[in-house]
Amino acid sequence: MSSVTLTPSALYEQVAEELRQRIFRRELEPGSWIDELKIAEEFGISRTPLREALKVLAAEGLVTMKVRRGAYVTEMSDKDLHDVYHLLSLLESDAAGVVAARANPEQLRELEQLHADLASAVGERDRFFAINERIHMRILEMADNRWRSQMVADLRKVMKLNRHNSLLKQGRIEDSLAEHQAILEALRAHDQNATVQAMREHFAQGLEAAG
Repeated sequence: MSSVTLTPSALYEQVAEELRQRIFRRELEPGSWIDELKIAEEFGISRTPLREALKVLAAEGLVTMKVRRGAYVTEMSDKDLHDVYHLLSLLESDAAGVVAARANPEQLRELEQLHADLASAVGERDRFFAINERIHMRILEMADNRWRSQMVADLRKVMKLNRHNSLLKQGRIEDSLAEHQAILEALRAHDQNATVQAMREHFAQGLEAAG
């Protein structure tokens, strides 16, 4: 494994980000124990910034602290998955409704371009996933409620713990693209109800594929 170079400033934040990415890449599997001594040695740091980093990840839901047993990568139960999707559906459909009501032509053009980028990425799963997430987060930014945006960002981190990514299911990428098209058309029409419903349907289908 290649060595990791860390700078002194905000050390625990850098450690948290490195561990976060390892969790997302499945280098640290859900349910696995985090060997603090080994990681501190690998990073060339004391255990103090490592423990601070683990507190950050625990607050995000990515790590679970167990009394006298240490830190573990959080495992997602079926109930956890349903609960996360339920909240994301509520929060993101609400944001989409706000954008439908007040989006200006420039914002709509931006979303149209992002959708075109998404369509061009159908054959590239990782790129499709990244653009897909960018569209969702951009809608949240346009809705302009930082508390909602922060809640969604944290929930989306936890969603990445799911072992069975919904986009891996055969045909799911094409279905997801069609659902995004429906959301975009409702946004263009400034139809709040249709936009909210299209976003909720998108999450319902995503949950079904992820289960």
